Amino acid sequence: VQLQASGGGLVQAGDSLTLSCAASGRTFSTYDMAWFRQAPGKEREFVAGISGSGSSSNDPNTVKGRFTISRDNAKSTVYLQMNSLKPEDTAIYYCAAKKRGTLRYMYWGQGTQVTVSS
Repeated sequence: VQLQASGGGLVQAGDSLTLSCAASGRTFSTYDMAWFRQAPGKEREFVAGISGSGSSSNDPNTVKGRFTISRDNAKSTVYLQMNSLKPEDTAIYYCAAKKRGTLRYMYWGQGTQVTVSS
């Protein structure tokens, strides 16, 4: 599966932004999807994940309910709705996919830059 992330940009603190990740292929619903991010000088970290059936999980320490992941299997697209953005949310955001039942995210998009100014 090939992934194409989009929707990043420069916003102000408190703004909202929605990222999208379009996947190729006809078996999108068999993939668990996730968003990760990597800030300058920091390791990549998990932000949110969603199963093929739509069960989602967020990293509470990272986003504390401000971010919501969703997917549209008919459009082979996963979204990340980000609200109340903070400067510390500044990072490159990556979408990733793994086959249902596997442990590692093997497929990655190219990343989209999100910059939050104070």
